[in-house]
Amino acid sequence: MKSDRSWLPGDADIDWIDSLGPEPHPVLVAIEAAAEPEGIPILDRASGRVLQTLAVGRDRIVEVGTAIGYSTLCLALGSAPAGRIATIDPDRERTSRARGYWRTAGVADDRIVVVNAPALDAFGAGEAALAGPFDLAFVDALKDEYPAYLETIRPRLAPEALLIADNVLWSGRTSGARPARPGDGTESLRTFCRAVLTDPRFIGTVLPVGDGLLVATWNPGAA
Repeated sequence: MKSDRSWLPGDADIDWIDSLGPEPHPVLVAIEAAAEPEGIPILDRASGRVLQTLAVGRDRIVEVGTAIGYSTLCLALGSAPAGRIATIDPDRERTSRARGYWRTAGVADDRIVVVNAPALDAFGAGEAALAGPFDLAFVDALKDEYPAYLETIRPRLAPEALLIADNVLWSGRTSGARPARPGDGTESLRTFCRAVLTDPRFIGTVLPVGDGLLVATWNPGAA
């Protein structure tokens, strides 16, 4: 329990946390520098650290939403050298840039399979790389499709697999702390979070890191 329930972490706390760990990988810093002026959505740095930590020991990973490869690289840096990642994104130009960043970081090409298609189409097409079972699934793509991603990914999860999803706090809109707009993805994110966190086969929570990370362990025997 917090000694002061009114306290919330601030900039000084975040800076202190940053000071404790190693400097971020230089390729991650390069991706951050490229993404910001172009308005390319990538994972928050703190969320990336969590993702990298959770990827340790995970060998079969699927990612929905590649962009220019920031979160994919976090997964690759955390997982074992023998680990394999299948990442899905329809934008070939962005995933080509991502491949360049991964190579610069020393990640072998055969560790990451890119599927260039809309995610739900890719899962439905019988792509061998997406068959599973996976021991980690990371979702960071179209918010209105999060519930459909869940339905598609859940049968592909190995026992004790991790399901991780970004943006579930949606800058305060999912909780109602800030107003939502029709069609902005808020209701879909609420549906997704309820579906995971009320399912007895998942043990999970939402971490208030970045824009909110849902983290849940798949425990099918609990049903």
